[in-house]
This record gives sequence, structure tokens and C-alpha cells, in this order.
Amino acid sequence: MYSQILRLWMLVALLWMPFLAFAAADLEINTPAIGSLKMTMQQRHDQLAGHYVSGAVGLTRDGLIAMRDASLVPLAQRQVVNGLVAAENQDRHALYREIARANGHPEWEEEIRTTFAQRWVQKAASGWWYQNQSGAWVRK
Repeated sequence: MYSQILRLWMLVALLWMPFLAFAAADLEINTPAIGSLKMTMQQRHDQLAGHYVSGAVGLTRDGLIAMRDASLVPLAQRQVVNGLVAAENQDRHALYREIARANGHPEWEEEIRTTFAQRWVQKAASGWWYQNQSGAWVRK
């Protein structure tokens, strides 16, 4: 009986180990690559801020950004804003990948992306738009 309980406990522990390990991931880890990405993203944020405020650009549920309402951007500026959105998403993909690698677990990239998606919404200013879990746009 004792050995069965011990085996069951060990099985449960083994099943939970990946989750416990991910909980220990350092999302604030910094490497030269991560630092460079964060700096570039901060500089770009200054260019995107007005578009977040207007509602033209919003935060997606998968940790990226999207042109939510192109009609809020003057036609002459749309190509520039689309380029900023594409560059931001490229850097966000790279950031999630680099954080996972820096933690020694590239397989954690998707979980890190999910965590950051939630963080971006939490840190978003009132009035910004984001996608909820079903994909609908919601104003914060």
C-alpha cells in the first residue's frame, strides 16, 4: 500500500514538473539581444502611442499588435503605421523567443507569449483597445 501511494505521488510530481519549471521562468531576464529588442521596441512605442490612444492600433490576444481600425489613420500615414506594426510584431516574436532561449527552454516560447499578452493588456493605458480571449476588440 505504501509503495502504491509513493508511486502515485511520484507520478503526480513528474506530471507537474514542467509546469513548476515554467513558473520559475525569469521573464525579466536580460541578454544583449533582449536589451537591444527592448530598446528598439521602446523607441517604436513613441511612434505608436498616438495610434494606441486613437484606437487605430490595438493589442492582440496572442501578444502582438494589429491595425484595429485603419480609418482612424490618415491615408497618407497608413503605410508607415502598417510598417511600424509589422516591425513591432517581428520584434515581439524575437523577444519571446530570446526570453525562452535565455531561460534555457526554447520550448517555453508559447507560454511566454501568452504571459506577455496578458501583461501588455494589464499595462495598457485606459482607452486602449485589446482583444479578449474570444478575439473581440474591447476598450480598456
